Amino acid sequence: MAQEPPGHPNVVVVFTDQQRWDSTGVHGNPLDLTPVFDRMAAHGTHVAQAFAANPVCAPARAAIQTGRYGTTNGVFRNAIPLPGDARTLAHHFRDAGYRTGYIGKWHLADTEPVPPEQRGGYEHWLGANLLEFTSDAYRTVVFDGDGDPVLVPGFRSDALFDAAVRFVGDCTGVGDPAGQRQPFFLFLSLIEPHHQNEIDAFPAPEGYAERYQGRWMPPDLAALSVPGGTAHQHIGGYWGQIRRVDEGLGRLLDALRSLDVFDDTIVVFTSDHGCHFKTRNTEYKRSCHDASIRVPLALRGPGFDGGGTVTRPVSGVDLAPTLLHAAGLPVPEQMQGRSFLPLLRDPGTEWPDDVFVQVSESEVGRVLRTSRWKYYVAAPGADPWRDAAADRYVESALYDLTHDPYELVNLAGVESHREVADELRQRLADRMVEAGEGKPLIEPAPVVATTGQRRVDPAVRTSSLRPTRLGHQPPQ
Repeated sequence: MAQEPPGHPNVVVVFTDQQRWDSTGVHGNPLDLTPVFDRMAAHGTHVAQAFAANPVCAPARAAIQTGRYGTTNGVFRNAIPLPGDARTLAHHFRDAGYRTGYIGKWHLADTEPVPPEQRGGYEHWLGANLLEFTSDAYRTVVFDGDGDPVLVPGFRSDALFDAAVRFVGDCTGVGDPAGQRQPFFLFLSLIEPHHQNEIDAFPAPEGYAERYQGRWMPPDLAALSVPGGTAHQHIGGYWGQIRRVDEGLGRLLDALRSLDVFDDTIVVFTSDHGCHFKTRNTEYKRSCHDASIRVPLALRGPGFDGGGTVTRPVSGVDLAPTLLHAAGLPVPEQMQGRSFLPLLRDPGTEWPDDVFVQVSESEVGRVLRTSRWKYYVAAPGADPWRDAAADRYVESALYDLTHDPYELVNLAGVESHREVADELRQRLADRMVEAGEGKPLIEPAPVVATTGQRRVDPAVRTSSLRPTRLGHQPPQ
């Protein structure tokens, strides 16, 4: 069982862009892409079911920074800056005496370089609002605190990890014997394994794409060979980028050891959303599927070492309250997420067996994702660029994740699953209201003709829908 963290530990968040959960070894990827992450998950805490609050860049990031959904914090789609009065992780850690730093991609401003008033309260700044447009694989241009461009050398993720090591060194007094150590909170936001927009490719370091091209592919990508899908073309570069990021994570952990702050530092690794390689719509995310919404999440350090595996579904809105709680800081009542740290200390802690996800830009949609079921509704008359929410939705997808984990058979409208859909519909409506939305009208999906062979065992259906108390597994 994880122990209470002593004092106010340092906190480092390593944040990737567009990384699927099944890119990691602990989730069954056989290519040994993430040995460092896998060790973190094994010896620290692994959140086995972690989900974005929205599978779109800016809303997912805003939710993590504020602990609030996009319809509450105002950032429900891209191209909306984080409101100036929004309280972020940086504000809370600064108020507690931490030195705060942000390195990498921000995507919560409306101009480049990001002006100080749009940096979410971070003191040290070495970032770009849209790093994918200010850089490429071997030319990383970010902006410093004065707004001046800085070229950091090396492969892009390496360059940003190098900057993170320098920041940690500065905070620990390296090169200044008279300097005093100050607790620090660092948010390191990488662009990898996001595609390079202007060439629609996933450029990896030399030799890395070739190492993985033509090898293992997640079953959904292998099965969904739709026109326009790019998985077979790009999977080598995608895997190669992830391998290099993991190597950078290892260097960062080694630096913490060298600087004698490893045991006093919480390190988090996660991503904003996943990637389906244009197999579900015309781009890479913005869908209800786990390929879009499910992400890796592991934590190590004070409060998390020996934490085992959290098996309950956890949302991006839960990360901010968890980190504040782990650092011994108060969690504001305004946060809509909740700390999952109690799950590590008491396996009997009450925790829901579902997460709520908002989908924007492709359409106005809402997801209820339980350990077994995926239920999705979309608003047919809504403008996804203008409307944060809607009054009327229609059932669009239902997946039985126990028997169809890669969501290849849509059961929406299948009569054998009508009772399941009705129960999930009510749970989703309740979740929307809890998130601050109005009570919606959700219309059933049109009836779909089937062979009549499908059925749901009533006992299995009931037990799989009911929330349980089980939320944690100790390390093996």
